[in-house]
Amino acid sequence: MAILESTISPASAAFKANRDGMLALIARMRSLENRTRAASAAAKDRFHKRGQLLPRERVALVLDPGSPFIELSTLAGYVFDVPDAEKSVPGGGVIAGIGFVSGIRCMVSANDSGIDAGALQPFGLDKTLRVQELALENKLPYVQLVESAGANLLRYRVEDFIRGGNIFRNLARLSAAGLPVVTVTHGSSTAGGAYQTGLSDYIVMVRGRTRAFLAGPPLLKAATGEIATEEELGGAEMHTSISGLGDYLAEDDRDALRIARDIMANLEWDRPKSAEASFKPPRYDAEELLGIMPMDHKRPVDMRQAIARFVDDSDFTEFGANYGPATVCGHARIEGQAIGIITNNGPLDVPGANKATHFIQACCQSRTPILYMNNTTGYMVGKAYEEAGMIKHGSKMIQAVTSATVPQITIYCGASFGAGNYGMCGRGFHPRFCFSWPNAKTAVMGGEQAAETMAIVTEAAAIRRGKPIEKEKLEAMKAQITGVFDGQMDVFSTSARVLDDGVIDPRDTRSVLAEVLAICREAEARTPQRMQFSVARP
Repeated sequence: MAILESTISPASAAFKANRDGMLALIARMRSLENRTRAASAAAKDRFHKRGQLLPRERVALVLDPGSPFIELSTLAGYVFDVPDAEKSVPGGGVIAGIGFVSGIRCMVSANDSGIDAGALQPFGLDKTLRVQELALENKLPYVQLVESAGANLLRYRVEDFIRGGNIFRNLARLSAAGLPVVTVTHGSSTAGGAYQTGLSDYIVMVRGRTRAFLAGPPLLKAATGEIATEEELGGAEMHTSISGLGDYLAEDDRDALRIARDIMANLEWDRPKSAEASFKPPRYDAEELLGIMPMDHKRPVDMRQAIARFVDDSDFTEFGANYGPATVCGHARIEGQAIGIITNNGPLDVPGANKATHFIQACCQSRTPILYMNNTTGYMVGKAYEEAGMIKHGSKMIQAVTSATVPQITIYCGASFGAGNYGMCGRGFHPRFCFSWPNAKTAVMGGEQAAETMAIVTEAAAIRRGKPIEKEKLEAMKAQITGVFDGQMDVFSTSARVLDDGVIDPRDTRSVLAEVLAICREAEARTPQRMQFSVARP
């Protein structure tokens, strides 16, 4: 055993300042999530009057009571719907996450039809494509609760139309991979969105509420002159008795969700078995994770102190502790599940890159998943480091990350700058899951460094041209560059762009990692049979 000793002082001024800063960021995150829930819940009277459940009520009823649910990308689209941060409603118009339906771990996705009738919001497409990617990679059945006005035509962009086809392609890929797609069409599923229903293996429709057609009455009349009601064109009774699109006719939302759960219950699918608890919890309180990370990424932090508060028994067997010590690698367990951990106590140097490369290869050899805890300003620069082969050794680390054959999980814990983001399996390197702590910052470099770099380049250009250096303009340029960088590096900007799978409270790190490790383990063990699902409806 290699028990990590606590070296932090919860009574210190620094700890208290870190804790206050982290709590403020968490409060801001929860406030935004609550704003989205409130915006959707504002439609409650309208939904209940017509006998419908709100989208979050639907999600709650389809999931197993009391089971864990990891909601994903709750900040998607923040300030992209409206530029006013005080009025923006994040979430992308989609509720999505991983949970259990009739004992089967699934990806659940629901249109948030309480907001703009479920029309896709900015970055809602990116969020949907990401959750479909997660379902495919982790071999998860896909349960979707559909009710959407489709694309917002006032915000039409041709690239969204073209990229949107990936949603339907992915539904076909899920089915072809033996991963059942179960759809409850609670309301509208029109135009191209009708294929969201059509490209499903099991389709549940609600009497009097479901609408699925390629052209609604207004478009139909404009295009052909034909006059028909919505019910005649695409109602649940027509589709379950005449067209054959629908497989099950439900009386209302509750009945539809019951049917969906019954479908899942009757699938021949491995249910995760509860493992016997043979592990010990961390020796230190998870609450202390709030005070470990400084709000200023330039201040040093020992990431072992964070590790000690979420791994079993605070037991961490460090790998190559004396070689490249700013790069921390080692083995631990989370709820009995083995994991390799790579993190940073400073920039990545040549020994650190070599050690990380070796450790990644060793984890792949032993089939051990890897957790990357990003907290680095990047790879070291300077004449000595260039001569030592920083590019070559950093490239080998990046190659090892790219070629790894085990699940890789990334948490942005502090800074994730420059190529350090790549070497530490940033979002562009397709980690199996990627989460952020609320204080994390991601950028090609810090804002001050970017501004100073451009100032030096500008000054040199002015000297070459023999022109005077205008200090006021130079300072204005530096301020503008700093603002641009600083305005895009925090999690409220990166998560809004779906550059992670969501922001998590540091205190939830252990429970989130336990769930995603279980998901990865189950995916590795499962080879889906070519089930007799057909995406071509009879």
